Amino acid sequence: MFDSAMPALESATPALCRLQLSNELRRLRLRAGKKGAEVCRALAWPPSKLTRLETADNGTVEPADVIALCLIYGALPEEQSTLVGYAKVTKTKKDWWQIQGIRDVIPPSFKAYLGLEATAEKMENYQSEYVPGLLQTDAYVRAIHEHAHAGLPAEQIEKLVAVRITRQDVLHRETGALEFTAIINEAVLLRQVGGAKVIKEQLLHMADLASSNPNVKIQVMPFALGAHRGMNGAFTLLKFGALALKPIVYLETFASAGVSRREDDVKKYGQAFSDLQALAPGYKESQSMIYAASKEF
Repeated sequence: MFDSAMPALESATPALCRLQLSNELRRLRLRAGKKGAEVCRALAWPPSKLTRLETADNGTVEPADVIALCLIYGALPEEQSTLVGYAKVTKTKKDWWQIQGIRDVIPPSFKAYLGLEATAEKMENYQSEYVPGLLQTDAYVRAIHEHAHAGLPAEQIEKLVAVRITRQDVLHRETGALEFTAIINEAVLLRQVGGAKVIKEQLLHMADLASSNPNVKIQVMPFALGAHRGMNGAFTLLKFGALALKPIVYLETFASAGVSRREDDVKKYGQAFSDLQALAPGYKESQSMIYAASKEF
């Protein structure tokens, strides 16, 4: 039986449909007792095709592919009808990051992450070097990209800024705003990205967001607390709640970025975030630290 949280077609976004399809197609396969390799042989598919469908790692889903899988899995007529409907949404609607003029500056791997971020119910993020993306101001974003992408035309930089700012809409969704909890290293408060004026505006913006939005919570990890579980680098945990999708962890490095769905990884990073939360000062004290830092500029 389908999860009651499955979205209505008229309001469903392509990203949500891809995620729901991946979850349901895998559930149907397991219910039918089929191995992935067995399914791929029956359909003459490369294994990567089924993997992409079951991990939502594709831009669109062909209704014919869904029908073929439903027949093999013995899906009920209503199950097939609903899933085909979701596949059609991925073919007829576009997510904002697929819009012409923006999509060319977004790497394919990050488009997949944007789909996860856009449908997540909760996000837990540790950052050691810069303000979390969902809390950044235009000027702060621009300063980061001007250094990270030196030599890139101004027009392209502005597109990257637009992508970052548009992502922040998840904090203000009408149907369930993202619950965002961030822990940042104290160094983030002192690093003059863009100069004194930009960082001051950024710190005030971040503190104001936390004070005026109950779904946004920020803690600061002071230098004085010494070594801690976040010293290996930044990480993001995404949780999907009612969608019944398993949590994932997103890791980004200088050379690459990617998502891990491995239970061990999610558990390890989840515990690390819990430890950081317990170690860092509370929300009110952290907010005072942010306001105090802004006065230094």
